[in-house]
Amino acid sequence: MSGQREFAQALLRPETTAPDGLLTWNGSDASQRFAIYRNNVTVSLIDALVAAYPVVMQLVGETFFREMARIYVRLHPPCSRIMLTYGHRFPGFIESFAPASDLPYLADVARLERARRRAYHAADMPPLGPSAYAALDPEALGLLTVRLHPSTAILQSAFAIVSLWAAHQGLMAIEAVDPCRPEDALIVRPDLEVDVVRLAPGVAAFLASLEAGATVADAVANALRQSPEFDITTGLATLMASGVSAAFSAAGE
Repeated sequence: MSGQREFAQALLRPETTAPDGLLTWNGSDASQRFAIYRNNVTVSLIDALVAAYPVVMQLVGETFFREMARIYVRLHPPCSRIMLTYGHRFPGFIESFAPASDLPYLADVARLERARRRAYHAADMPPLGPSAYAALDPEALGLLTVRLHPSTAILQSAFAIVSLWAAHQGLMAIEAVDPCRPEDALIVRPDLEVDVVRLAPGVAAFLASLEAGATVADAVANALRQSPEFDITTGLATLMASGVSAAFSAAGE
């Protein structure tokens, strides 16, 4: 096992020599063959990050992104055979990566992209629509607890992460985006497509409270404390129409 560990560690440390005891079938230079394999592994991991964070790469350019990703790969080797999950620490790494400090929104854009990727592969569950709520006694609505869809992610950011993402999907002009405008995002996949929704003020706090188990009434109160401009009608409309609701029950049930 120690030999396997030494081999794996050497793959991501270009400053180290090839492990002892390597042999090749044709007697060629084992260290040279190992160097080629090492490079292929590194490039494959970088490519996995390119696939996971395309908007981040567009924001910084491919050359910068690949070098940043190369450093990340050396510091954070895979801990799973499933490459789909690789790079979950990348947003936090970007946040502390000094050469990217001029783009303070970059880490939150990466978090949005990561949330989209998770949402796409999350468990399926039929969402509740407005009709499910319409059948309720209005006085009972405040006492409900709501189970959010398994694909749900709620992001609160000091930067225009939804607009930056949308501009790189061709949905709006990048020139119209003020990166330093705070935006909150809902990421959810109620059906086949992942939706990225820019939330009105306070709605992220409202949904986050529901996710934590609060009743609708308590979630409204929490949202108003955090954001006095929170509009209850908008919050409820988002809850009912976005596909973020998966089930509800009376508090205590």
